[in-house]
Amino acid sequence: MRWENLTDSDHARAADPALFGADAVTTRTFDTPEFRGVTFHEVRARSILNRVPGASRMPFEWTVNPYRGCTHACVYCFARKTHSYLDLDTGLGFDSQIVVKVNAPELLRRQLASRRWQGEHVAMGTNVDCYQRAEGRYRLMPGIIEALTERANPFSILTKGTLILRDLDLLTRAARVTDVGISVSVGFTDAELWRTVEPGTPAPERRLEVVRTLGEHGIGCGVLMAPVIPFLGDEPAQLRATVRAIAAAGATSVTPLVLHLRPGAREWFMAWLARHHPHLVRRYERLYAEGAYAPKWYQRRITRQVHDLAREYGIGPTRGGMPRRTAEPGPARPAETAEAAETASTEPTQLSLI
Repeated sequence: MRWENLTDSDHARAADPALFGADAVTTRTFDTPEFRGVTFHEVRARSILNRVPGASRMPFEWTVNPYRGCTHACVYCFARKTHSYLDLDTGLGFDSQIVVKVNAPELLRRQLASRRWQGEHVAMGTNVDCYQRAEGRYRLMPGIIEALTERANPFSILTKGTLILRDLDLLTRAARVTDVGISVSVGFTDAELWRTVEPGTPAPERRLEVVRTLGEHGIGCGVLMAPVIPFLGDEPAQLRATVRAIAAAGATSVTPLVLHLRPGAREWFMAWLARHHPHLVRRYERLYAEGAYAPKWYQRRITRQVHDLAREYGIGPTRGGMPRRTAEPGPARPAETAEAAETASTEPTQLSLI
């Protein structure tokens, strides 16, 4: 298990092939229904501000990821590959072996106070969801939001979690002093599809209630309509129903994102597809024959349909309430860590709209 880059010990023990270095990680399980079968690995991180590599096409330079692994258990999650960096399983292990950076708030406060930090935009939820179920127990986000607010540091959050409403007062306070962008991910409203591909997430209608509630409190919220799943969630009637629901929730924007299948996620998703929809396996192999992304013609078709529907229902396609870059890339700073690989890839990415 490779934990050295996550711990603040100067002499973190080398990987133990049996388990983890006991001086670097505290492993816990909780005997409660919501955490049954889940193991938490508590680490004290060396750095929490991660710089996105320059080769990435992300519209942000810095990220904060207080967790690795995610109990949302989305079968398509592109972040599954990152679990292999710690020699953890990218399938069930990604869903049930959760790394918790327990010192994230105090570490962020210290790094933001550095004279080298220039107040750049910080994006959260770009790798795994910072409002997944673990956040209900560990409560890392309040301290993170407070640290950013104290410095009037702009930030954004992307989430599928309704737990974000717990921090509504903190977000409202932050929005008074800095640029706060909130986006909720809702790729479809089909209940049957949701139960099978996103089994650990709140239902789509509950996520849209988050959008509505944030708007009622003066915090504009965009929706990342992701993923649009080929042959399962891309029928015109399905797209219309989803955009209509997003508009009814008062979203400031809707940005479609077609399913992409990077290594790690691809194998897990295709195994799921073979079990649940075997007749689609060959179609997927053809559609994704060139790599992780669907063909440009397909992406353009979905984007055009969604944007047409967005105009029909009176919402903008991409910008309102969305995080944005606040500065051009500069030289790498000491806060940069190898962990930034969690949030970026050198191949082209559809996430450029986030």
